[in-house]
Amino acid sequence: MTCDLHIISGARSLENEVKISELYSSPRSCDSYQFKMAPLAEEHFSSLQLLLKAPSKDVVRQLCMDSFPSRAPESRALIDNTARILSVSSSEAMQVLAAFHVLSHHVVYHNLAAPEQILSIFPDNFHPNLKNLLTKILLEQSITWRNESLANQISLPQLVDMEWRVDMKTASDSVSRMAVPTCILHMKIQDSPCVSGSACDSSVTVELSKETLDTMLDGLGRIRDQLSAVAGK
Repeated sequence: MTCDLHIISGARSLENEVKISELYSSPRSCDSYQFKMAPLAEEHFSSLQLLLKAPSKDVVRQLCMDSFPSRAPESRALIDNTARILSVSSSEAMQVLAAFHVLSHHVVYHNLAAPEQILSIFPDNFHPNLKNLLTKILLEQSITWRNESLANQISLPQLVDMEWRVDMKTASDSVSRMAVPTCILHMKIQDSPCVSGSACDSSVTVELSKETLDTMLDGLGRIRDQLSAVAGK
C-alpha cells in the first residue's frame, strides 16, 4: 500500500499528524481487570487495514469507538454504515469492526498503558500511519472503555431510589383496633444491563408492619456495624 491514501488532512499525511511523541500525552489506564476476550490473529490486522479507506481520522476514531461495545460487531446498522463509509462489502465491514473490537479488548484486558506496548502488537508490515493513529485512539479511550466494561459486568441488582409512607390500615371490626399504622416501602431497582446495553429498572413495593420494620432495622444496623468494622481494618 502507498501513503497517498484517504486518511490525509490537507497536504499532510498521518505520519506527520500522529507522531510517536504525541502518544505520550494520552491518559494512562488503571489496574488491569478480566473479561471475556478473543485472541488476536493475523487476519485481524489485515482487516484493520481497511480503515485506510476512511475519508478522515475522525471517521476512523468514530468507527473504533462504535466497535467496542460487546455486540457492536453484530449490529446490522453499524455494519451497513461502516460498509457505506469505507466503500467495502458488508462482510468486510463486519471483519474490520470485529478486528478493532478484539484489538481494543486486548489492550484493555492486558492494561497496555504505554505507546510502546501497543505499537509492539502490530506486525512489522502494518501501515505505519494507521498504526500510530490506532495507538493514539487506544490510549485515549482505554480508561473510558475499562470503566464501561466494569459497569456492564454481570452483577446483582442495585438499589437506586427509595420512597416510603405511613398508612393507617383497618385491621378488624373492633373500634380499638381500627387504625393500625403500616409502612409502605417503594424501592427502585436497577438490574444488570439488558441485551441492548442499557440498564433495566424495576420497582418493588412492600408493606411492613411496625414489628417487621423493627426487625429489618435491627438487621440493617448489624450489617452497618459489620461493614464499618471491615472498612476500619
